[in-house]
Amino acid sequence: MFLRRLAVIVPRSTRFFSSKDSLDLARTIAEFNKEMESVFGDLPPDGLDNSGNRSSLAQESQHNSHLHLISTNDKFTAQELHSISHNLGEKAPGLTHVSSTEKAQMVDVSPKENSSRTAIASCKLLLGKKVFDLVLANQMAKGDVLTVAKIAGINGAKHTSTLIPLCHNIALANVSVDLRLNPEDFSVDIKGEAASTGKTGVEMESMTAVSITGLTVYDMCKAASKDIQITDIRLERKTGGKSGYWCREE
Repeated sequence: MFLRRLAVIVPRSTRFFSSKDSLDLARTIAEFNKEMESVFGDLPPDGLDNSGNRSSLAQESQHNSHLHLISTNDKFTAQELHSISHNLGEKAPGLTHVSSTEKAQMVDVSPKENSSRTAIASCKLLLGKKVFDLVLANQMAKGDVLTVAKIAGINGAKHTSTLIPLCHNIALANVSVDLRLNPEDFSVDIKGEAASTGKTGVEMESMTAVSITGLTVYDMCKAASKDIQITDIRLERKTGGKSGYWCREE
C-alpha cells in the first residue's frame, strides 16, 4: 500500500533529478511523511529503538525498586521482631517448654518442692432448645448424657499426659466434674476441678476434664443437632506452686 501511495506522489524517479527547483523534492518528502503519519501516527522524538529501550529500562528500574522495597521491609520486620523478642526476654518470663536452642522440651521439675495444688476450669456448651429439652428429659438415643459426659471428663483428666505430650504424668488426688443445665440460654455449664500434691500444677488436668466432658456431650447429642457449640474453655482458679494463688478477674 505504501509503495502504491509513493508511486502516486512520485510517479517517476526522474522527478528527483529534474531541472526544476529543489523545492519539489522537499514537498514530495513532506507529503510522504504526512502519509506515513496518517497511518502510524507521530513517531517518538528519539525513534522507535530508543523508545523500546527506555520502556525496558523503566520496567527494569521499577522492578528493581520493588525488590529493594521488599528487601528493606524484610530487614525492618526482622529488626522489629528481634527488638520485640529482646524486650520480652527482659520483661516477661520465658517459655519453659522451649530450650535455649529453641527446641521443645519437657520441663525438669526435680528441683521443685512438693506442694498442695488445685485448679478449677470451666466450659460452656450451647445446645439449642431442641437438644436442651431432650437432655433435660433424658430422651437422647445414647442414654444419660450428663452422667456419661461426667465420667468421660474424669477419665480424660487422668490421661492428660497422654493427650498433651509435654505434660507430666502426675498422681491426681482428686478429679471432680459438675454439669448444670442452664435454661436461660439452653446451655450446659461445666466445671472441672483437679487436685494433687506434687512438683507441678494441675491446670491442664482441670482443663482437659472440661474439654473431654464437652466433647462427650456433643457426641451424645450430635444425632439431634450438629449446631451445638463448645465455648469458653478456660482456667478459673489455681493454687499452690511457685506462683501461688491465681484467680480469673470477671
